[in-house]
Amino acid sequence: MQIELTAADGHRLSAWRAGPQDAKHGLVVIQEIFGVNAHMKRLSDHLGSLGWAVVTPALFDRAERGVELGYEAPDRERGMALRKKVSDEAAMLDVEAAAQALPTGAAKGIIGYCWGGTIAWWGATRSNTFRAAVGYYGGGIAGTRSEVPHCPVQLHFGEKDAGIPLSDVELVRQAQPGVEIHLYPDAGHGFACEDRSSYNPAATELAEGRALAFLSSHLG
Repeated sequence: MQIELTAADGHRLSAWRAGPQDAKHGLVVIQEIFGVNAHMKRLSDHLGSLGWAVVTPALFDRAERGVELGYEAPDRERGMALRKKVSDEAAMLDVEAAAQALPTGAAKGIIGYCWGGTIAWWGATRSNTFRAAVGYYGGGIAGTRSEVPHCPVQLHFGEKDAGIPLSDVELVRQAQPGVEIHLYPDAGHGFACEDRSSYNPAATELAEGRALAFLSSHLG
């Protein structure tokens, strides 16, 4: 269901909430550059059905409310333009607002995809809110690889990702030897999104199993 949040700077944004509201474990789920669209809502509902309390903030509300894009070239161009209108600092304020909307006392984790994969990394390095962070194919992680994580981090990359070369993944690995990194040989960018042409069901299932086991182990 859709809810409203208020960030620390007074900005009001929408968010998608799923899962039991008395759960002991909560997840902030971070969108791709396509908004909190049908895919992100299905993903949030799926995680909620597994017993997690989930809040997925609409980060594009800073630029335009109600953005739900598809995955064709014009959608990508629009998503990239909107992303440029949302500062990293503002996005993190919205992440914190989402975390505060999780059940009181719940152990909190963060998981993100694409742009959200990078933001999940920042959830570990720029916040002390989360006990664990998982990022899928975050293109901005290599550029901020020297930041110090405050919680355990697990990262997932496709070896055939045209936007994130394996050399970037190796830079992250060298800079962060304590971070758990998984590569998927037959997967490209966005491999965990069923609405993309790059969707890889086998890699998605394997990555999800690893991610949920990792989060469960660190959230207690």
